Amino acid sequence: MHQDHRALGLAPLSTVACNSVSGAIDIAQGKPVEPVTLVRPHAAARAARFFVEKFPGRSMYAVKANPSPELIQILWENGITHFDVASIGEVRMVARTVPEATLCFMHPVKAEEAIAEAYFKHGVRTFSLDSLEELDKIMRATRNAADLTLCVRLRVSSEHSKLSLASKFGVAPQDAKPLLFAARQAADALGICFHVGSQAMTPEAYSDAMERVRGAIVDAAVTVDVIDVGGGFPSSYPGMEPPPLELYFETIHRAFESLPISYSAELWAEPGRALCAEYSSVVVRVEKRRGSELYINDGAYGALFDAAHIDWRFPVTLLREPQSTVRDHPFSFYGPTCDDLDHMAGPFLLPADVEAGDYIEIGMLGAYGSAMRTAFNGFGSDETVIVEDEPMVSLYAEVEREAASNVVKL
Repeated sequence: MHQDHRALGLAPLSTVACNSVSGAIDIAQGKPVEPVTLVRPHAAARAARFFVEKFPGRSMYAVKANPSPELIQILWENGITHFDVASIGEVRMVARTVPEATLCFMHPVKAEEAIAEAYFKHGVRTFSLDSLEELDKIMRATRNAADLTLCVRLRVSSEHSKLSLASKFGVAPQDAKPLLFAARQAADALGICFHVGSQAMTPEAYSDAMERVRGAIVDAAVTVDVIDVGGGFPSSYPGMEPPPLELYFETIHRAFESLPISYSAELWAEPGRALCAEYSSVVVRVEKRRGSELYINDGAYGALFDAAHIDWRFPVTLLREPQSTVRDHPFSFYGPTCDDLDHMAGPFLLPADVEAGDYIEIGMLGAYGSAMRTAFNGFGSDETVIVEDEPMVSLYAEVEREAASNVVKL
């Protein structure tokens, strides 16, 4: 029997509360035994509208960040019509969820069978590549189709980002000329794409990358129809508070306008984290305290993969009424499995009097932690509840409030 993977926010509809509750404290008061995922559709909708209205080009959601059909439907309903898919599984899922969506297969190394199914069965016409071998594979799989948009992935620096994506994919700029020339001959539309890394902390990441794009275009002397700046758009976490996203958009737009490209060229982006991070959080219970170490019932094999493996810090709050007035103290977490690697160093700042039986909300888990969740050791929960309160941190709430305050009422 086939069983779908259940990512955070991907719980079957039967587990999602029919009626929203106001917030995390209501969940804690119910004293759940297992972790509870909280989803905020309004936060994802707001992020989608922000990108649709403010990014100076086309925004397509990077599905790998959170492959939730419910989330994808929310993004679609709020103006995201294009989706960056990285596997045939993602192609099938998005095609099933929003059949009218445009899918772009942006993984640079694909199985030939996946390319063929994507093209002939699901109508995919956009593919990325970073080698002549991949170009040959795409052409064979699509039977030398004449309606392809081929995006050559250029290797760029990840020096301005928290997580590098500079080593696995991308053709070096000095080696791009023959690939760009060959792809131009095969493509109906030629694109150049890149990825500056995850959680880019300055707009300079994109302007630097665009300079490499400029050099590659001049060297190859080809007409380019699409510039895809990829992902990397940040969200806000403790110790990682980025500048406003509008500054990123302005920087990208200026660089795009200065490139030697087709007069009708399109500008694309692939936001993932920035569209979904605020969508989800999780409520966990403290099972044991050992000094500054808290044993909680979710962890590295659940929603907190990044906290364990790359020392990502997420916002946390103690769910207790009345609220604790004790000064905050730095804690680390242990997850519920038997593995010593199930450890999140943090530090996570919580009131110093936190104890076993307390509940904690861990925020900004809509991206990546969601897609990484497993049921290792038999731990995990599909319980998902829609809540109406604001995310613990938001790049969009203040923008929305400012826009509302500028409305003139007659």
